Amino acid sequence: MPTQIEVLLDKMKDLEDELVDELQKQQEQFSYEILKRRVYFEEKVIIRHKEYAKQLFNYIADAKLKHILSVPFIWICIVPVALMDITISLYQAICFPIYGIPKVKRQDYIIFDRQYLNYLNIIEKINCAYCSYVNGLLGYFQEIAGRTEQFWCPIKHAKRIKSLHSRYQKFIDYGDAETYRSKVETARHDFKDLG
Repeated sequence: MPTQIEVLLDKMKDLEDELVDELQKQQEQFSYEILKRRVYFEEKVIIRHKEYAKQLFNYIADAKLKHILSVPFIWICIVPVALMDITISLYQAICFPIYGIPKVKRQDYIIFDRQYLNYLNIIEKINCAYCSYVNGLLGYFQEIAGRTEQFWCPIKHAKRIKSLHSRYQKFIDYGDAETYRSKVETARHDFKDLG
């Protein structure tokens, strides 16, 4: 019988799925469809979007000086982020088969689709691509880390966690020594929900 925590975690997952479904309904509202990972707008929408595009010169001229001065600090982060991307991807490629952990699909986390928005100028599109990459990569890292934690230490925390990763509901309750010793191997390999 599932614990109250497991029931709540399942409800959270269901609500998250419902939220994603609701967000997908925007396709009808804003007249676009997704085919083979590419977004297509109706022609009339493309024309209307272009009317809202801010010209490059105006975009730069209207920018606040403090925002312009902060740009190098934002973009320098790409170096460690890209190195982490390579490192974590290599780790997963080498270690997950050894542990029997299903690999995380990078394309499920790093989504590039804002370049299809014709109301964005080239700088906005580049900035959006950067944010998509970094935030998607962090989600990808979290999923890899969550699966690793499930394999090596599938124990819930005693202290409150601000954000739970997707594997946390599979973990054994904190302080439950008997269950840990009797079910740790089962918990380590419980990836059947990833099918």
